[in-house]
Parts: sequence; structure tokens; C-alpha cells
Amino acid sequence: MPKELESGHYLFTSESVSMGHPDKVSDAVSDAVLDSLLAVDPDARVACETLCTTGLVVIAGEVTVHNDEAIKALHNIEETARATVKRIGYTDPAMKFDSESCAVIRTIHGQSADISMGVTSGEGLHKEQGAGDQGLMFGFACKETKDLMPVPIDISHKLMEKHVKVREKNIIKGLRPDAKSQVTVEYDRYNKPVRIDTVVISTQHTADWNGVAKQKKLHKEVLKHIIEPCMPKKLYDPKNVTIHVNPTGQFEIGGPHGDAGLTGRKIIVDTYGGRGRHGGGAFSGKDPSKVDRSAAYMARHIAKNLVAADICDVCEVQLSYAIGVPEPTSVTVDTYGSNKLSEDQISQIVQDVFPLTPSGIIKHLGLKKPIYSVTSSHGHFGRKPGKNGEFSWEKTDMVEKLKKAAKKYA
Repeated sequence: MPKELESGHYLFTSESVSMGHPDKVSDAVSDAVLDSLLAVDPDARVACETLCTTGLVVIAGEVTVHNDEAIKALHNIEETARATVKRIGYTDPAMKFDSESCAVIRTIHGQSADISMGVTSGEGLHKEQGAGDQGLMFGFACKETKDLMPVPIDISHKLMEKHVKVREKNIIKGLRPDAKSQVTVEYDRYNKPVRIDTVVISTQHTADWNGVAKQKKLHKEVLKHIIEPCMPKKLYDPKNVTIHVNPTGQFEIGGPHGDAGLTGRKIIVDTYGGRGRHGGGAFSGKDPSKVDRSAAYMARHIAKNLVAADICDVCEVQLSYAIGVPEPTSVTVDTYGSNKLSEDQISQIVQDVFPLTPSGIIKHLGLKKPIYSVTSSHGHFGRKPGKNGEFSWEKTDMVEKLKKAAKKYA
């Protein structure tokens, strides 16, 4: 029976999946292909989709490159895919999907000339580079964690990051790459997290863990080595939380053999765990001319900086674009009533401070680099910016400019 909550309190749940989840294997292959091309051709146009299933990886999409090195990288897609599958941990033929024996099929052609005309600077109706497609993108931030992310998705990702470390270091023997986490958090009437209600971990394993007695032991090992190290002390009470580990009883059959994987099928895991809205476009395998990816990163960058600047405590930013048109068709800010200025004023500040055309976003965030493989697991947001430009959208380097711009409305 569900626990009885105090009046005005509610539960909210988010999930994450491991790098070995079949959909994330597909994301990883698509982003590895993208990085291999951007490394030698920063202007490469890439829309790479991957399917993986028992003994098979299929890579499809549209790719246009501009030099011999990129053509060579394009010809090496099979090696790129196999190296990615190996890095994730699918190296045992017993899993019926492994880096050495899986077949790799590629079916790739060039980008549509009609799309290219609208996206390439000087070729379409506008001099500046236009958006690669129409669409709407959202960014979200709140003060629930240091990374300005919602608590449920933040912990869910941390559980999967810990799962990888425990598996790769063989701390719990017999774990396999496929895994999922889910965290339910109780919030009070003021939308503040007060405690962790439920934690779910499902982890693929070898046959050694099959059986009721073995699963009870695995429950204890996962609780000790994966769950408890990730629990924030202020929210976690071991006597007042429900823990599920492999609630079906066992999880030997998994990965692409247990369930076919597709690129872009975990868009809520990739973003805010359902707390903020999602525009519908997936990220992985797409070069930054696709605003599905680049504008979603900018929307997060804007929302995070607005919250870090204390202009609001919660922020959702929506950007929208028309294909071939540089300027966004709309810029909307929703602060859920936490704003220190009017939302109209905040929206105007955003347009004054941040570059919002595709070329402006790409330049501001440095998106023409091979920085995308690391985004294919554990979420695209709430991550630490890397030395080579990874997660540049997580920087709070616009705070002072925002504070200065806000003063004229004070």
C-alpha cells in the first residue's frame, strides 16, 4: 500500500539507464560516429541513427563531409561501432551481443540538398546560417542540487554512474552492462524535496546470481555498494524508504539481446527526468546545426545561468525555430512564480545577453568539437564542464552579465 502523505505533499519519480541499456548503446554508437567525423571535419553534417539487437548493429542516416580525412572516418564506421560496443562492456559472446561477433550494417547517404541550402550560410533565403529544422526546445534549472538539477533525475544518474564503477572494478562480481534506476522523492507543499521514498535498481548479471537466495544476496550487495553511497544524507532514511533490486526475480537476459535498442528513445532520461518539458527532438548522432540538440543545450545554459544569477529559483526556457531561419520564432521564460523580475523582462534580458541564432549558439558553446560521446550516458545536463569543451552549456559564465542587465529593471 502507498504511504500516506501529509496534506499538500506529493511524490515525483525519475529514471535513468546505464550505458549498457540497448537504447544507450545505440546513442553511444551514433555519437561516436559523430565525434569521429567532427574530429577531422568540424563542418560535417551528421544525422546518424543506430539500431542494435541480437548480434547486429545497423547504422543509418544522412552524412555530408568535406575532406579526405572525413571520408576515411566515414569508411571506418564499423571499427568505430565495434570500439564503442567494447568500451561499454559487451565483450562476452554469452550475452549474444558482443563487439567481436556482432554484424555491423551501414546505410548512409548525403544530407538533403534542400535542407543544406537552408542551413548553409549564404545559400538560402537568409545570409546567416539557418536552423536545420523547425521545432521547439526546452531548458530547465532549479535550486534542488548543486548542479541546479531536479533531485530525482540527479540521484538516478548518480546510481547508474556508480553501477558502472562497481561493475568495471568487479566490486560486485558478475554484473553485466545493462541496468536501470528509478528514484521517487517526496516533495512538500512548497515544492521542496523532503525525503527519498523509493529506489529501484535493476541490473543485468551472469547466471551465478539466479535463484531466490542469490538474488537476496545481490540485493544486499547492490544496496551497500551502489545505492547507499549515492543517497544524500538529508533526504535518505534507511528505515523509511522502499528499496527494490531486480524486482522481477532475476535479470540474466538483457542488453540488445533482451530488447532492441534505438537512438533517441530515452529523451526524458537525457534531459530532466520529466520535471521540465521536452521539445520532442532527440540529441544523439546530430551535429550542432540541428537545433534539436544545440538549441536545447542553449536553453539549459540560459535557464541554469538565470537561476545561478538568482533572478529566479526555478526556470524553464523555451526556444523555437523555423527551418532555414536564423532568429528564433519565440523565446519564452517560465519561472513557476519564483521570479524576481517579470517574465517579460527576463525574456528580454535573455535576448539581449545570449546569442540565439544557430551560428551564435554554436560559437558561444563551442559545439563543432568532438565532445558528444560522453553525453550518450548519464544525461546531457547536470554534468561538469570538461577541459576539451564537453558540457560547455553547464558553465555559469553568464551570471555577471545577467545581473548587470537585470539592474536596469530593478
